Amino acid sequence: MDTDRLPGCYRHPDRDTGISCTRCERPICPECMISASVGFQCPECVREGSGTGHGATANAPRTLAGGLVAVDPQFVTKILIGLNVAVFLAAYVMPGLAVQLELLGRYVEYYGAPVAGVSTGQYHRLLTSVFLHVEWWHIFGNMLALWVIGGPLEAALGRARYLALYLLSGLGGSALVYLLTAPNTPTLGASGAICGLLGATVVLARRMRWEMRPVLITLGLMLVITFVPFGGGWSVSWQAHIGGLVTGALIALGFFAQAAGRKRTLVHVGTCVVVFLLAAALILVRTAALT
Repeated sequence: MDTDRLPGCYRHPDRDTGISCTRCERPICPECMISASVGFQCPECVREGSGTGHGATANAPRTLAGGLVAVDPQFVTKILIGLNVAVFLAAYVMPGLAVQLELLGRYVEYYGAPVAGVSTGQYHRLLTSVFLHVEWWHIFGNMLALWVIGGPLEAALGRARYLALYLLSGLGGSALVYLLTAPNTPTLGASGAICGLLGATVVLARRMRWEMRPVLITLGLMLVITFVPFGGGWSVSWQAHIGGLVTGALIALGFFAQAAGRKRTLVHVGTCVVVFLLAAALILVRTAALT
């Protein structure tokens, strides 16, 4: 028996092929492969994807994670970059805005002022701080990373799943910052959410059997930036980076799990709910300790 022979197509066993369906991973020959936004899919997976709805949506092509393929696969990434830039400019014009948006456990703005912060019920800071930057190099570096990492990931996930990944990764990073950082430490920036996208990219690359070296090098550089002090009067919040990275990887494991149709949707929604509840639990534990 020839052990070096390529596997046969699952529909045409006599035809050797090195291509597999990106959803079910069964080998498919050129006659059976149907082009998708990422790789190729088999006819059965395409039929399953078109049977989850009605009308035009039912027959629309699907991403690797089951989302609708958009005309502009980087639309949400562009919107997120625009929001970050808009908040940056607003904080530049109104410096006091940063104090109202940055992540702080609790603080007293001046002597005799009431205590304010996440622990007093200002939970919006856990997400608004993710869109806040105070230096041009800070926002430039984060937005460049968002464009490079986020674009391909949005194409693989679809808009809704990608947006959920970004926001939950930012929340996961903020939750760990809130849990482990001194209460009056100001923390801000999109790096936690972007690290979540990087964690999801590692899972995607593994799932697609892509060359892992570039992804691992990027991950290694992120860890170096996170833990090696460079001076210059600023510091990196390792809690935000690690919290976002772990959150993004966990969500991606659910998004790229082997499931189809309604079951896949339930898995994806359930994954987001579980991650949100875990972040909420950390936040409540820290709030109880501070109050």
